Amino acid sequence: MPLLRIRIIGSDDDLRAFADLLQSIEGIEHVEDVADLMPRMDDEDSSSAGLSDDLGPGVHELEVDAPNTYTANRVRAAVEELAIRLGVAAEFEPERE
Repeated sequence: MPLLRIRIIGSDDDLRAFADLLQSIEGIEHVEDVADLMPRMDDEDSSSAGLSDDLGPGVHELEVDAPNTYTANRVRAAVEELAIRLGVAAEFEPERE
């Protein structure tokens, strides 16, 4: 069962649009926003330490379980099309074995 991880650089509304789209694809049962579960790599000695990081678009990561390769390819195509329509960046992390 392919596990797809998709990084989306956009607003919370953009994230909801992607999640809704993915849940509407037949065979997809699990779509989860996991970016907030990931530790942040903040450098205390950086010149930007302590500055707000909410001035630009957010970085979100979705985890999607696809039942087979065919459905995983449909997910990729749908995500690419929606990213173009919304004007946001979406990238897929390499699949893990």
